[in-house]
Amino acid sequence: MSKKPTKPTKKRPTPDAYIENAGLVETQEITSTLRENYMPYAMSVILSRALPQIDGFKPSHRKLLYTMFKMGLLSGPRTKSANIVGQTMRLNPHGDGPIYETMVRLARGNEALLHPFVDSKGNFGKAYSRDMAYAASRYTEAKLDKVCEAVFTDIDKNTVEFIPNYDNTTTEPLLLPVKFPAILVNSNIGIAVSMASNICPFNLGEVCKAAIKLIEHPNASISDIIRAPDFPGGGQILYNAEEMDKIYKTGRGSVKVRSKYTIVNGVIEITEIPPTTTVEAITDKIVDLVKVGKIKEISDIRDETDLSGLKIAIDLKRGVDGDALMKKLFAMTTLQDSFSCNFNLLIGFTPMVLGVYDILKQWTDWRAECVRRRIEFDLKKKKDKLHLLKGLGKILLDIDKAIKIVRETEIEAEVVPNLMIGFGIDQIQAEYVAEIRLRQLNREYILKRISETSDLEKDIAALIELLSNERSVREVIAEELKEVAAKYGSDRKSEIIYDVEDTYQATEEEIPDYPVHLFVTAEGYLKKITPNSLRNSGEHKLKEGDEIAWTIETTNNTDILVFTDNATVYKANLSDFPDGKVAQMGEFLPAKLGFEDGENYHTAIPLGGGYKGELLFFYANGKAAKVPVLAYETKTRRKKLTAAYSNKSPLIAVYHITESVSEYVLRSTSGRTLLFSPAQINAKDTRSTQGVAVQTQNKGATLKSALPYTPDSLENEHRYRTKTVPAKGATEAVQLSLI
Repeated sequence: MSKKPTKPTKKRPTPDAYIENAGLVETQEITSTLRENYMPYAMSVILSRALPQIDGFKPSHRKLLYTMFKMGLLSGPRTKSANIVGQTMRLNPHGDGPIYETMVRLARGNEALLHPFVDSKGNFGKAYSRDMAYAASRYTEAKLDKVCEAVFTDIDKNTVEFIPNYDNTTTEPLLLPVKFPAILVNSNIGIAVSMASNICPFNLGEVCKAAIKLIEHPNASISDIIRAPDFPGGGQILYNAEEMDKIYKTGRGSVKVRSKYTIVNGVIEITEIPPTTTVEAITDKIVDLVKVGKIKEISDIRDETDLSGLKIAIDLKRGVDGDALMKKLFAMTTLQDSFSCNFNLLIGFTPMVLGVYDILKQWTDWRAECVRRRIEFDLKKKKDKLHLLKGLGKILLDIDKAIKIVRETEIEAEVVPNLMIGFGIDQIQAEYVAEIRLRQLNREYILKRISETSDLEKDIAALIELLSNERSVREVIAEELKEVAAKYGSDRKSEIIYDVEDTYQATEEEIPDYPVHLFVTAEGYLKKITPNSLRNSGEHKLKEGDEIAWTIETTNNTDILVFTDNATVYKANLSDFPDGKVAQMGEFLPAKLGFEDGENYHTAIPLGGGYKGELLFFYANGKAAKVPVLAYETKTRRKKLTAAYSNKSPLIAVYHITESVSEYVLRSTSGRTLLFSPAQINAKDTRSTQGVAVQTQNKGATLKSALPYTPDSLENEHRYRTKTVPAKGATEAVQLSLI
């Protein structure tokens, strides 16, 4: 028997044969990476995703609405949302999820916009609810809302520029020719790279009237027309003339919005809330306040939101003043909140922060360009039609001749040239005449068409005159704004409240008082932990490199003074801080108290016994100052005090003098140590006092540390004491040991 031939075995390649130069590491400068990779991404987010343009839309909004317009959903019946999402992918290269989320926010059912652009059917969720999710796109239906008639008017008349889509298979509008300032009518929120946008909505009728007024009188004031924003969820706006003027002029500022409520048979019914919060966030916060004892007037709270609208019901205990309770809730929860304005938008693909005045002027200039383009389009159409009719007029002179030319021409291609020669008309006119049907070659038809010539000439003259007069173009815009306001305008939803006291200060009796353990770290993290939570707990969670600076047992109703490195003190009550746990990082005091830029945490002093006793300050120049704690108490309960201590020399340490500590150990960079008693200096009533010299410093030396003295922590402690100050102190003995 012959053996089967065996296949030759292939030699396995070495690892280096797979990839050339495998294992080599190529270094690249980080500046090059940022420039070539990160900067294009940042520019794309800013220009093509997060910031709205002057027409009031982001690219995702514009692509979706234009797709719906091309689908005939402006006048036709609703279609499945999934169908719309699929069609939008031709313009928007994203998944169906983000596209559908965009539609949800534009929908009437979501109630996020003052004038929704999408007429929806089905569950589109609610902007005021965190947990009320929208249904899948296969269940809901949508079409364009009526207001979109003013969005797409004359879009087919070259009013805006069209650009190719992402795969160059179709075109899409660069902007939409909106007939009203949609940028101010519907809110727009976006976060780009290194910048953001937060535009609040204003009433449509008020915006249109203000735009008309600025067209007629460019330097006029509009504060009497646009009085304040108008939010889709209603609520009450606490009017602040200074803040509103700032928003109108700079585009930055904040608007305080308060929930609207009624009290019926001992039940508070909240039906309108600020746009920056949700029903769940409010109820969760109130429940937490009840649990910790800060709110004791509530017996029950329910979310009764249903198809009829938003409602939060709060049952009051017997004899409780509902209005007084609401003042507390306004201060402690987001039932009253601020909408921070940042009117950042793209003008000619350049991010700009503009006030309401400038936005309306920019919109008017842009809209004037749209109107001019529309007029030029109509003018060209009329000129073309007039040109054809003039050619037809020459045919009227001799219809039989025209018929004879056509009948006697042997080759079809020569019909047009022969008509051109026979009547002295150009090719376009000859083509038009040649296409006239036989039944239309009668005197009545031709006379009827030619009678339009005089009307066309008048129209053309009027359009030319309109184009040459900028004032007339702006009058057209004003007339369109009046039509939009009359057709789509509505009453204000947000009520404006003038001269309202919006502050509430809880009294000490209202603040729950219970034992707590206070931990403060060297970097300024504060933990307030109850004894129950502290039992059987593990190690503290701390930021890397941080450590517990001090701890104390105190109560929840205790004031604390937080000193910074620029002679400022921030005052707070421990009840302002949530109860924490050992496993948590804690509250970062600079962020919690709102430190200024460049301001750093130095130390914190709890005032367990109130504003009693004295504070002891130690400075780098060896001086010490004793100031009564009462100097930091203010009748207006201010939260921030400047000139809290002397800034002539860097602050080394601050202590609240107690009976348990009678002396302090001062150590200098020169190596000398001094035992100092606060009784050796007198107290000063002025917070910024420079103090008196305690430890004399050698040239170039400074006070290094000042710590409470504990007995037996120094050998021969009498060596470091002195009857009078200032004094240098003694040099500590250095004990050497041999290993």
